[in-house]
Amino acid sequence: MSRNLINLEAVTLDYGKGPVLDKVSLGLSESSRIGIVGRNGGGKSSLVRMLSGAEEPHSGRVSRTNGIHLGALDQVDVADPKATVRDIVLGDQADHEWATNSAARDVLTGLFGGFGEEILQREMGPLSGGERRRVALARLLVSDLDVLLLDEPTNHLDVEAVAWLAEHLNSRRNLALAVVTHDRWFLDAVTDRTWEVVDGNVEEYDGGYSAFVLAKAERMRQSSVEDQKRNNLIKKELAWLRRGAPARTSKPKFRIDAANELISNEPPPRNNVELLNFANARLGKMVYEFEDADITIGDRILFKHLTWNIGPGDRIAIAGMNGAGKTTLLKALTGGLKPTAGRLVTGTTVKPAYLSQHLEELNPKWRVLEAVEQVASHIDLGKGKSLSAGQLCERLGFAASAQWTPVGDLSGGERRRLQLTRLLMAEPNVLILDEPTNDFDVETLASLEDLLDSFAGTLLVVSHDRYFLERVCDTFVGVLGDGTVRDLPRGLDEYLELRHAQDANHTSIGSNAPTIEAPEEISTTPQLSAAVRREMEKDLNRIERQIKKIDDQVAAVHSRMNDNATNYELIADLNKELASLRSTQEELEHSWLELSEKLS
Repeated sequence: MSRNLINLEAVTLDYGKGPVLDKVSLGLSESSRIGIVGRNGGGKSSLVRMLSGAEEPHSGRVSRTNGIHLGALDQVDVADPKATVRDIVLGDQADHEWATNSAARDVLTGLFGGFGEEILQREMGPLSGGERRRVALARLLVSDLDVLLLDEPTNHLDVEAVAWLAEHLNSRRNLALAVVTHDRWFLDAVTDRTWEVVDGNVEEYDGGYSAFVLAKAERMRQSSVEDQKRNNLIKKELAWLRRGAPARTSKPKFRIDAANELISNEPPPRNNVELLNFANARLGKMVYEFEDADITIGDRILFKHLTWNIGPGDRIAIAGMNGAGKTTLLKALTGGLKPTAGRLVTGTTVKPAYLSQHLEELNPKWRVLEAVEQVASHIDLGKGKSLSAGQLCERLGFAASAQWTPVGDLSGGERRRLQLTRLLMAEPNVLILDEPTNDFDVETLASLEDLLDSFAGTLLVVSHDRYFLERVCDTFVGVLGDGTVRDLPRGLDEYLELRHAQDANHTSIGSNAPTIEAPEEISTTPQLSAAVRREMEKDLNRIERQIKKIDDQVAAVHSRMNDNATNYELIADLNKELASLRSTQEELEHSWLELSEKLS
């Protein structure tokens, strides 16, 4: 049985506006993999700081096992601007010490692409936000830790770096991990339990983010939640998970099937035909088309002989590592940068809106609603439907009372939401989003995705948030630094395969190397004979029946506990029985997962 490493006992944290955390009790044990979700300002970071010891509760107690090695990553990376990467990551280790440490070499290679002196001697002052984040992560990952606490570790990282970080953390199974992030793909990749911080409490769920959505939907159904709007949003996301990405949850398939009752009458997240017809009516037959275009910054050619057509109703995700030219491509589309050769043809009815990575300046004295109404008071959704400025604000997370907040008092995430709201009020028919998910919590992201489902124009998105890209986009293209924009029929998995092949061939960003061809076939699963496959499928069905039987036994134990709540001796015996059932259940689920992966 895993030992507890950190315990919170009835802890309360109150900054004077009501408790952020109210008598919370929970524990972090060996090998735990915890994802922490909740609204911005709800107490997620405060919870992590209390786990790490950076902040003490106003009441209650936090205890930690003696001798544990704990590392924590804050949202903000603070370092002496004169310090070098070597100083931060390796400290005073001699070259022969860290160079013979394979773990340190793997981390430096994974996060920086190598560990030469050119990298190690760089000073912190001139580094970008993404580079600072990599340095802070490397400092922790080269250490031998028992507990790792991460607050928004994927901020400023590209899709490739996020995938590497997930793979690295999964290779360190003895490490207890608790992570706050809005990156739902990352949560699914590295966590097997979820803590939701809501209204001062911490609700616990088995599984990563996808399993959390399933379980929360079931809890909401059973408790007849009054907030119908949030219920509809969670059911809609559940419908997408079931139809579009069921493999994300490690729970057995029949558990997902058990949720079908919740979504039997739920329509698909998007009616692509309807959106396309509506977009054609507004946009005509052509939106953007590059014709044999060169795009250059200084003496660096980012795109060479680029021919690319973007049509009405297209919903395109643009993948690429930092510095590959994604933002430059968006600027070229919006007219902020002219091709140095060839041309860009723009449709005559195109009305674009561009959400950049940088927050535009707004009058800090404006109220939120006033800032939106400066653009328009209503937005036309088509087919006789419209939204007022206040209604759109509410759909993007500004409740009626918050709409009177001065802009100067908003957080970074709230300003980002306001910026997007103002863009949508201009009723564009082409929406170009550059890292739109920065500073958003998972509930706001779900609301944004719901809103984009009803956007009937053309959508182009650059984001490191894999879940968001797969949720709102239908087609994927890759910017690999070879002067082209490559179609990715298999999405981000294909992009990562191409990048790995590119690294193997030592192709550098910004070179004019020939296009890398995708491997003809990439398979990590050995081919199974028909006979072996049949036997494995039989074993899988048998395990599913056993898990169902265990579930029934667990339910029966819970029923007996409810019926005998005052019989403490019986409750103690039932708790032991429940622990034994849970242990058997985990073993069966692990076996189910191994078999299902071999069969996939």
